[in-house]
Amino acid sequence: MSQITFEQVRNDPEVRTYIERADAVMVAIGYTEHSFAHVTRVADTAARILAALGFSQREQELARIAAFLHDIGNIVNRQNHAHYGAVLAYPILQRLGADPGEIAEILSTIGHHDESSAALVSTLAAAVIIGDKTDVRRSRVRQLLTDAEFDMHDRVNYSVRQSQVSVDGQQRLIVMDCQTEPGVSSVVEFFQAFLPRMILCQKAAEKLGVQFRLSIDGTEML
Repeated sequence: MSQITFEQVRNDPEVRTYIERADAVMVAIGYTEHSFAHVTRVADTAARILAALGFSQREQELARIAAFLHDIGNIVNRQNHAHYGAVLAYPILQRLGADPGEIAEILSTIGHHDESSAALVSTLAAAVIIGDKTDVRRSRVRQLLTDAEFDMHDRVNYSVRQSQVSVDGQQRLIVMDCQTEPGVSSVVEFFQAFLPRMILCQKAAEKLGVQFRLSIDGTEML
């Protein structure tokens, strides 16, 4: 068995097809963007968190791999997509020659990333959860602002002009900082849409031995 790389997974034709087709399902049911922009951002954030907190390069690499694969289960169904994703990822990782122990780590991370069924089973899972739940941005919205299907989740994402996650290893702190456009959504709607995700981020940060804070337009909300 060999140590597979993020580049192997990112460039694998089967993986790329599953991500594309899974995102097409999200288009059909009216969900925000779940394609390459999303999974790449989640991978980058998760790896950056682990790097800043002193985790090994290999752990960072595994986080990137798990994050890139985490939403392929949407190709089957949005409900239980984390579990479907883990099942779909298994033969891919085997084909690429991954070590069984690392396969287990990646599958557990994929299977526990969704707030409906997540558990903080590892630091790897915690980093990917934070990367996933903090990807709130205008460019994820597919609907037009005037579209009848433009719902609360669309409004919240569309209102976020800029969002970034900063990690301070010395202060043991992860901060999600959102800059919003007035009049599109509200703080109340943000919490209606995303409170379970933000609470999960807090728990994930605790798993990593740090604190998680949310700042909206300069005001600390969590």
